[in-house]
Formats: sequence, structure tokens, C-alpha cells
Amino acid sequence: MTARSAETSRKTKETEISVSVDLDGAGKSDIVTGVGFFDHMLDQLSRHSLVDMTVRAKGDLHIDDHHTVEDTGIALGQAIAGALGERRGIMRYASIDLAMDETLTSAAIDVSGRPFLVWNVAFSSPKIGTFDTELVREFFQALAQHAGITLHVNNRYGANNHHIAETCFKAVARALRAALEQDPRQPDAVPSTKGSLKG
Repeated sequence: MTARSAETSRKTKETEISVSVDLDGAGKSDIVTGVGFFDHMLDQLSRHSLVDMTVRAKGDLHIDDHHTVEDTGIALGQAIAGALGERRGIMRYASIDLAMDETLTSAAIDVSGRPFLVWNVAFSSPKIGTFDTELVREFFQALAQHAGITLHVNNRYGANNHHIAETCFKAVARALRAALEQDPRQPDAVPSTKGSLKG
């Protein structure tokens, strides 16, 4: 099996970000973005996808968290796409219903090369602590766009906004883990009748 790892960096006037991933890792993370709640969510994404992640982000947090969160999603998506290469031998599709206390969220993924996000998640508050809840969607939009995945996230129900956000990250993580798994029945094949998963 060829190594499925990659690193990328992104530098703008708003942020400076470096990311490395190993798709065949053990869910180890080393994440520092300056946004505590976001670090916690990225830890969950790494742990439950079994994708090793190192993330370093410096952003214009004196303005707000938006650029840091969105640009981290861009860089992480680019790293995942780089690690996937031609996307040979992957399972490609996966879905899960994930429960956490009173909350249930489902995620479905197609590692298709065609980016698309369907987002049916509503929060009852604009903030979780100091974190803007609208940034959860912004992160997954950037991730899906730059990783080249179709991603559907549906929160079925829930009362606690922290739980709703966390189930989104955990559900995507578990679906991503299953979709990125190597298919033992076709380890060298691109899982598409087109013969390509490049969009």
C-alpha cells in the first residue's frame, strides 16, 4: 500500500496555516488554531476518522474566528485531496447515524471528486461559548469543496448546541473513516465506471 499522506500550507493577509495528514493513521492530532472550541472539534474529527492531523493556524482573531476556521477547512481539504491522489482502492461511499445524549446527526459521504455540501443543521443560539455556530457550516463547506467530496449532514434532533456541533464533527469523521478505507476486493481500482474520480 502506498503512503496516503500529504501536507499543505496557506498564507494570506488574514491567515497563515499549515496542515499535514496521514489517512492511514491512528487518530492522533496536534492542533493549535487559537480557537479553543474549534481545536476541540478538530480533535474529534481526527480521533474518530483515524486520520492523523497536525494543524497550525495563525489568523486575524482580533477581528473574529471566521477566516481562521474557513481557511483551516480549505487547507485540510487540500491535504486530504493530496493524500488521496487518484482515489484508487477506496470504499468511496459511507453514511452513519451518530447519537450523543439527546442529539442525533447523520452524515453521508461520496469521495467523488465533485464537491457539494447539503447542510440541514440548525442551532438555537448564535454562540457556543465565544464560538459562532454559523462557522460549523463554513468549515464543512470549505472542507468538502477542497477535498473534493460530496457531503450531506442532517441533524435529526437535539437540544444542546455543543452536542449538535460535536455530532456533526463526529458523524462526518466516522463516515469519512469508512469511505476512505481500502477496499480489499479492488485495492487498485478507481471505484467509478468513468475510471476517474477527478470531478
